[in-house]
Amino acid sequence: MVPDWGLLFAVFAVRGLLPWLIVWISTPALGPIGALTATFSSNPLVIAAIDQSAPILLLGGGTFLLFFFLHWLFLEEKHFGLRGEAYIASKGVWFLAIVSIILAALVWFALGMNPMMAFGAVVGSTAFFIVHGFRQNAQEAERKMLHGTMSDISKIFYLEVIDATFSIDGVIGAFAFTMSVPLILIGNGIGAFVVRELTIRNVEHIRKYRFLKNGAMYSVLFLGTIMVLDSFGIHIPSWVSPAITFGVVGFFLFKSAQGGNSAPTE
Repeated sequence: MVPDWGLLFAVFAVRGLLPWLIVWISTPALGPIGALTATFSSNPLVIAAIDQSAPILLLGGGTFLLFFFLHWLFLEEKHFGLRGEAYIASKGVWFLAIVSIILAALVWFALGMNPMMAFGAVVGSTAFFIVHGFRQNAQEAERKMLHGTMSDISKIFYLEVIDATFSIDGVIGAFAFTMSVPLILIGNGIGAFVVRELTIRNVEHIRKYRFLKNGAMYSVLFLGTIMVLDSFGIHIPSWVSPAITFGVVGFFLFKSAQGGNSAPTE
């Protein structure tokens, strides 16, 4: 049986290492082992370290997710599932201006609380543009692959880049639900396997649900907003994130099943 290297890389190299690295880098005093087990520790010093670094991590992740949603809303092809989406898509030239204003506002308010939070917001925006750059290169590579001008090795690297970049979004979004690295590892691992199997075995069936991506992207908007609010000390109950996610995805799933009219952008 041939191993699924894409799944192996996406789950273990990205979904496995990235959340651990994020917590370790944002709270270096914990060390590598402490970053993995911090959420299960009763040590007051460990708890204080996590509490101190959480706003930085949350604001960085929230900024990344908000930019990710806005890029989809303004610039990516989509089936229009809500009123106003077509108009916003026609104003794609405003994307960079809007995300720049959002970043400036986040940095301004964060500086009044903790300069490291402002740095976290900048890191989140930087991470978005780096990942976006990789995706653009992957799209160009896809065109070469479809025209048969790409080597087999290049095709493998292209698929790995796609796996990795989409894994990053899932990892960052997971911090809206929990700061526990082991739980994120388990959840993302199961999610990667389930999504991969559903996609491979039911591609034509999934395509019928044309608003499913809309639901995923609006979930990203809400999760990013929750992370930003939480970073500024606005407490959001732990049940809100999963409730919104299930509600939003369920709404667009129902809308897809009803066969609502839509048209993709040009």
